[in-house]
Amino acid sequence: MIAALGMYDRPELRASTDLYWSLIRDGLRKRGIDAPDALTRDERAWWAGWHSPDLLLSQTCGMPYRTELKDVVTLVGTPDFGVEGCPPGYYRSVLVARGDDPRAEPADFANAAFAFNEPRSQSGWAAAANHMAHLGMPIRPALETGGHVASARALVEGRADWASLDAVTWRLLMRWEPELSARLRVIGLTEPTPGLPYVTARGTDPAPLAGAVADAIVTLPPDDRAALGLCGLITIPAADYLAVPIPPPPVLARD
Repeated sequence: MIAALGMYDRPELRASTDLYWSLIRDGLRKRGIDAPDALTRDERAWWAGWHSPDLLLSQTCGMPYRTELKDVVTLVGTPDFGVEGCPPGYYRSVLVARGDDPRAEPADFANAAFAFNEPRSQSGWAAAANHMAHLGMPIRPALETGGHVASARALVEGRADWASLDAVTWRLLMRWEPELSARLRVIGLTEPTPGLPYVTARGTDPAPLAGAVADAIVTLPPDDRAALGLCGLITIPAADYLAVPIPPPPVLARD
């Protein structure tokens, strides 16, 4: 069985994340559902797990859900991370550039090198692409980094000019890597979209899972709940995820 909470699983949060899972696990077992002792932290925490019939619980992203997973997984619920300016369960992206870059807003970066974590990311690619499309401006993808933090480092190292970071990741970056985040500047915010949902394998009843997760969030000690940024579990209809525009995939620009 696969249980993964890999999206915000920073080393500094490992103990709180493991405690969170233990509460979910115990809640599932009380409901008569078998659950693994520990979280999955290998490649099955991502695409391999999302496509597996052995998936018990994982967290995915809105863009993978609407483009590839809507007929493969079942939505369990969306954790609310209390992102400022967003409805419960929603999030947005923070558009960032180097602190010493004189350009002031996203429109000024229309022809600048954009770093993105991966093509199938809502927060790292789709949010920024949709934002620029709304402005009537082009976006010039120039570097695929493999992760939000890696995108932030790429800016600081001068390998790209701007990037789009998940707002929760940005909050964690400011908390745990202030020497990195201090060298960046926020140039804009994207529109809120449904947050990263918890999912289970297709055909699995999501109700017991949602109940165990909701109870675990309430039961977490306040310090652990605050460290993880968890405020509750929200039900967001699948239609709301599917309504978010799907931009064209990034084509890396070459100088």
